[in-house]
Amino acid sequence: MARQPKCRHVESIPAVTSFKPAGIPRICLEEVILLVEEVEAIRLKDYLGMEQEECAHNMKVSRPTFQRILVEARAKIADALINGKSIRIEGGDYCLGETRCRRRELMEERRKGCPYRDMPSPE
Repeated sequence: MARQPKCRHVESIPAVTSFKPAGIPRICLEEVILLVEEVEAIRLKDYLGMEQEECAHNMKVSRPTFQRILVEARAKIADALINGKSIRIEGGDYCLGETRCRRRELMEERRKGCPYRDMPSPE
């Protein structure tokens, strides 16, 4: 079983979380899901023009991991632009500063519904 990916540090959640081609109803469009950490990678590298090593350091991942995130994000954006798909930004494995960890929140939600959580340990 593969290990769970490490959380990626992101500075903020994007204010706008969806884009679509003009003049086409959303219901008629296919959708591409862009993860929050993929948007952060695009922001750091393409928008701010930072070097990959610096981007990786900011996101608290290795440089090869940053490269994979960036390549996946660019491929999704290209698919949406070329094929007229909408883009929705959501999900991923990220921590928002030191205050919010999405993975921890998801794990806590899963535990709430676990019937074995509050069982006494066998002795």
